Amino acid sequence: MTDDHDFRKLLDRLSAEAGGDHCGPYTAFAWPPALPGDEYWFSPELLSVHGTEYADELSDEQLCVLSRWESVNFYSLGVHGIRELLIEVMRRLHTPGSEVPSGLFHRFVGEENEHMWCFATFCLKYGGRIYPDNKLRPPSADQDPALEDFLVFARILLFAQVVDHYTVRLAADTRLHPAIRQLNRNHHRDGSRHIAFGVRLVRLLWERLAESGLDEEGRRAAGRQLAEYLRETMASFYSPAAYRDAGLADGPGLRKRLLDHPARQAAHAQVLHRTTGFLQRIGVPVTV
Repeated sequence: MTDDHDFRKLLDRLSAEAGGDHCGPYTAFAWPPALPGDEYWFSPELLSVHGTEYADELSDEQLCVLSRWESVNFYSLGVHGIRELLIEVMRRLHTPGSEVPSGLFHRFVGEENEHMWCFATFCLKYGGRIYPDNKLRPPSADQDPALEDFLVFARILLFAQVVDHYTVRLAADTRLHPAIRQLNRNHHRDGSRHIAFGVRLVRLLWERLAESGLDEEGRRAAGRQLAEYLRETMASFYSPAAYRDAGLADGPGLRKRLLDHPARQAAHAQVLHRTTGFLQRIGVPVTV
């Protein structure tokens, strides 16, 4: 896939850090029997209604209930997103061209599988369900394998960066139960390494495409695909099922109104600032 001296050094460093940080969640994580129903499970500032008149219409009790179900939606998104990225990474393990990063791929797969298990456990233990995955699938068009590799790993990186925006804030929010903070702190610890790896890999893959003669239309097509992926990713935080479980009327209608709301569009821009900035710096024309 790529053979770059600095990339190899980064892989060695991240592998060493992963070995020192690892703490298996299956026995180390203390799951409380229940979480308080009268406390926030998700930071109020991260709720899909934040900054709108719809939040003002809800009582503190209703906002707490909404935070419960939006947290279940958040971790459900994590389950589905991690499953999809694991499938793509596993498809590339020890295949021609991926010899250099395959060693770290193994650690990546192991750590992300543990995170998926933690997220699923949270959803089932405290919410009794994992919300289904309704996010748009990226097109599986017949295209150049090098371009496909770039798009796959770019989507993995974008998803990780969006999730990390939330986990950093959830881990630091003292209003949340310690178990919720620990869950997000653990994910950020490993996720920061995965993001560092992804940033370097995606940059190298894009440089290889440019060197191979990717034309302007190809660049714009890649940018459009990633922009659509980012829009669908942000839209997945607005769950009619979560609104229903929180007792809010007309979930689909509320979702549409919120997605169109200027305050929410501004919030999306804040979440995506790091991601879109990175893509634009390496020359991917993306506008969300």
